[in-house]
Amino acid sequence: MSDAPDGPELTRSNGWQRLREGTYGGLFAVCALLSVLTTVGIVVTLFVDASAFFANYSALDFLAGFEWSPSNEVFGIVPLVFGTIVVTITAALIALPIGTLTAIYLSEYADARTRSILKPLLEILAGVPTVVYGYFAFVYVTPLLQATLFPGLKTFNALSASLMIGIMTIPMVSSISEDAMTAVPDHLRNAGYGLGATKYQVSTSVVVPASISGIFSSYILAVSRAIGETMIVVVAMGSQAQMPAVRDAAFGIPYVHPGDVLLEPGMTITVAMVNIARSDLTGGTIPYDAMFALGLALFAVTLVLNVLSDLVAERYREVY
Repeated sequence: MSDAPDGPELTRSNGWQRLREGTYGGLFAVCALLSVLTTVGIVVTLFVDASAFFANYSALDFLAGFEWSPSNEVFGIVPLVFGTIVVTITAALIALPIGTLTAIYLSEYADARTRSILKPLLEILAGVPTVVYGYFAFVYVTPLLQATLFPGLKTFNALSASLMIGIMTIPMVSSISEDAMTAVPDHLRNAGYGLGATKYQVSTSVVVPASISGIFSSYILAVSRAIGETMIVVVAMGSQAQMPAVRDAAFGIPYVHPGDVLLEPGMTITVAMVNIARSDLTGGTIPYDAMFALGLALFAVTLVLNVLSDLVAERYREVY
């Protein structure tokens, strides 16, 4: 009776082959290690230089201050956070619904030929340099808005910058969401059709809930991208760190008018970092170290958003 195996031999016993496979594995491990070390190096650098800043400036004054003036060594981050939030929310109001609806069309309504044309065209938007978006907002969008809807719009304003950031992040939302929707098995769609549902009902009541983890992940990535955007806000929004005026309503309830925010110039965290980096300040000064404190704050915000994205994706991920 032979001891030879019945099936084909799938293992490789050649020594040179094992050496080559081991080399490939080692190369991939080195690349992964370099990625981790790069991230660790960035975090350590931010912590070291930010700690030097907080050794000379109160962390409470930094986090709760309402004035940002590096030339006067006043570093209140509140107006920068406010400007960042305004730009991010306004851009999200544009990118999230348009990107999601575009993804639904590409996944459920467009035929294969239309999808093969539209999806690459959308993804081209993600490849356009952000400085081009910034100059487009400054040269075309702002004058158009001044001539039509908002005559009192300032040359540098938050509205034009937010519109461009929203347009820039649409491909991120639509592409990732469309991939998540395409991954939904057809038997779920067919079950809906079998119950008499229309295509719209299947798209909104079956496909979207089944792919909600991927859709939400695209939202978080788009918001993180908007928070960290630099060149568009540098060119189109200006660099005035200011808080809007608080008005009193008819019933004595204070509020902030949207026009006092969107139609005026402002400053985000990234713009403040750029202004410090391109100034004549040298290393070792408090304003220079403040740039790393801002970077640490921005890193903390994006880290929280990405952790939140992972938690939501893990909670609602469907395995088919």
